[in-house]
Amino acid sequence: MSADRFRRAALSLPEAVESSHGGHPDFRVGKRVFASLFYPDKDWGMVKLTPEQQTIVVDAEPDIFRPVPGGWGKHGNTNVRLAKADLATLKSALTMAWQNLAPKPRAKKKS
Repeated sequence: MSADRFRRAALSLPEAVESSHGGHPDFRVGKRVFASLFYPDKDWGMVKLTPEQQTIVVDAEPDIFRPVPGGWGKHGNTNVRLAKADLATLKSALTMAWQNLAPKPRAKKKS
């Protein structure tokens, strides 16, 4: 998986935009970061999962996913090893991260 393919996959999600913070590109929905590239270095990406989702993906694909080292990882932030990730697996993780942070539809008020 190249960084460009990661970028295209992230930006293919509804209302996703690219921005940056901490010197690396990130991907946001509703101003909230759901993924980033090059953290901690050029070999990695990151997706914001729940701790439960993180456990599932790390257990299923330990060559691809690992908790982000330190406190962020305890909250579900998960590194993606770019060289090992295939597009289907990455898109699944990105979609989960996007769904976790995308604005929820508001219920219509009854008149």
